Amino acid sequence: MFELYVVTDRKASGGMSESETAELAYAGGADVVQLRMKDSTPEEMLEQAMLIKNISDKYMRLFIVNNNVDIAILSDADGIHLGQSDMSVKEARELIGDEKLIGVTVHNVDEAVEAERSGADYVSIGSIFSTTVKSDAIQNLGLDAVYLVKQAVDIPVIAIGGINRGNIQDVIRAGADGVAVVSAAISQNNIPKAVHELRDLILKVRPNI
Repeated sequence: MFELYVVTDRKASGGMSESETAELAYAGGADVVQLRMKDSTPEEMLEQAMLIKNISDKYMRLFIVNNNVDIAILSDADGIHLGQSDMSVKEARELIGDEKLIGVTVHNVDEAVEAERSGADYVSIGSIFSTTVKSDAIQNLGLDAVYLVKQAVDIPVIAIGGINRGNIQDVIRAGADGVAVVSAAISQNNIPKAVHELRDLILKVRPNI
């Protein structure tokens, strides 16, 4: 489905807008960008979503909205990403339709199996390593969590949390179909270069699995 998944975070990008970050991430080869704006107004989020949708279309890449199904629908995003405390997959599917993607953040095998059973298109397991980007995330699940979830479900497994150049290949070797990053991409001085290098590291190790 996708190798490298970049999540926006205005603080991590040094104040750069989400659409500016998305442009640079897509330019570097990101397969998908997720718009995450936890502290914004709906109006601000919709504005950025519409801009990113246009950019994703230009690059022919995927665009996912975090949590807010209304924004995903209004911006015609390719899908929605849900946390464990957000609406259910069933509710989201009824609103967003069968043609759009639904991803779910999970922390263990049980949550992953339930997400798949409910109709999720992919799961995101994390936080694999320690991260300061998402302070409320469950930390340091480790590579075993990736392996166990991958064995338990048939849908794609995306790993997230503290992943960088130094450990990204280990995450793929553990079974992840793709990797989601924040600071390893958007906190770098040259975002397109950082994204390109991360994706290249994934592709280099994938044929050897």
